[in-house]
Order: sequence, then C-alpha cells, then structure tokens
Amino acid sequence: MLLTLIFPPPPSIFMAAMSVISFTSLANAGFSELGGKHMQYSKFWNFNSSQKSAEKKQQIPQLSGRTGMLILYAPAFLAALSCLLCFPHHSTRHLLLSSALTLHFLKRLLEVQFVHSYSGGMSIDTAIPISLSYFLSTATMIYGQNLTQGLPEPLIDLKETGILLFLIGISGNFYHHYILSKMRSKGDKEYKIPKGGLFELVICPHYFFEIMGFVGVSCISQTLYAFSFAMGTALYLTGRSCATRKWYLSKFKEFPQTVKALIPYVL
Repeated sequence: MLLTLIFPPPPSIFMAAMSVISFTSLANAGFSELGGKHMQYSKFWNFNSSQKSAEKKQQIPQLSGRTGMLILYAPAFLAALSCLLCFPHHSTRHLLLSSALTLHFLKRLLEVQFVHSYSGGMSIDTAIPISLSYFLSTATMIYGQNLTQGLPEPLIDLKETGILLFLIGISGNFYHHYILSKMRSKGDKEYKIPKGGLFELVICPHYFFEIMGFVGVSCISQTLYAFSFAMGTALYLTGRSCATRKWYLSKFKEFPQTVKALIPYVL
C-alpha cells in the first residue's frame, strides 16, 4: 500500500538513517515543547529562565531576532537555489521540488527582512542547530529525489495535489504572518491576542499552513524522506502550537477558551 504513494526506497544507508533521524529528532522536539522545554526563540526567548541558566546564557553570543532568523533560513535557501540553478533535473518532479524549496525559503527570508516584528533575540546555540537542520533536510530531500532516477513512479501521482497544498500553505502562512506584523506599532514589543483570519479559531494558523506547505512538498517529492520530514515537522509544530496556547492562557486572562492551538474546533 505504501509503495503506491512513494518511490521504492533506494538502497542507501544514508537516506534510511536520515529518514529516521529527521522524524525522531523533530518529534522529540515537539514532545519537549509539550513538556515545557522550549526552543529559545520568539515568545519563548527567555521563558522560565532560572538564575543559573540566565548566567549561562550571558556567556553565549546573543543575536537580534532578525539576524537569528536570517541565519536560520539563508543556508537552506542557498542549498535549494544552488540545486535549482546548477544541477540537471532528471524529471519534472525533481524540478518542482527544487523550485518549491527555493520559493519556501526565499519567502521566509523576505518575511524576516520586511514583514516580521521582533520582541526578543536568539542565542547562537539555538540558531545554529535549527539552521543546520533546515540546511540538511533541504539538501537531503533534493539528494533523495535525485536517487529516484530510473525507479518506477508511484502508482498514485500526487504531484498536482502537492502543488496545490504547497501554494495554499505558503499563501496562508504569509497572510497570517502579515496579520501578526500589523498588530504592533513601530517600537512596540508587547504581545497581544491576535485577531483576524483563522486567529479567531486557532492561535497558530501560521503553523497550520506551514505544515500544509511541507505536506505539499512531500506530495511533490513522494519519497520516504520527504514524508518522514513532513510528519516530523507536523509533530514539532503541533507541540509548539500547544505550548503557545498555554503561554497565551497564562499571560492573558481574557484569552478565549474556544480558540484552539492548531486545528479549528479540534486541537
């Protein structure tokens, strides 16, 4: 049944290992978010920092929010762009995958520079692992697609579905990032309860659409690694969304109990 949806896994120990590592590391990060151990960026920049951890953080180089985010996405964008422009594409699927990943990270870089408002910073020991994760996952996904050359296509072709999901995902993600950016005036670093769009139903619609975008990418690719990465990303962002809802509930007494974390009316 699975082989009707994905290419036969290539005889590559590297790809098999990366599929397991990507899924388990992202899933573990999601469960850590649920358990209160957060990645130190955005509203969790200084969340529950003990005196000992605060002293330790002072010894680690700190970045501005914008610089940290640029470090997160720039290597993955360059990897995707290099593959798009410099390497031959043996199939339409290969070209679509490289294009989608390039567009995704280009969008993120433009948002970092021109859309987002920042209330905190990011430590270098947070920025580097996340940046490395994005870079490796991008390069591995494209490399895995290259290994499908000569293999039989999956019986069920999900390319068109993937393109649709990807475009809806990046559009919805951008729209809700734009809403968040307009909630603050210049110089304002205070958080407010988001309003508008799907924020009326969930606190993290931007994560919902980011998951949709990566599911779209995995449908374009139809490789085991791409689906493993998409599922791991979904678990991480689910944990982050639940942690974010809990944060809003603790900070705002007037936060609506009916607003869910990620999926309207469900979660």
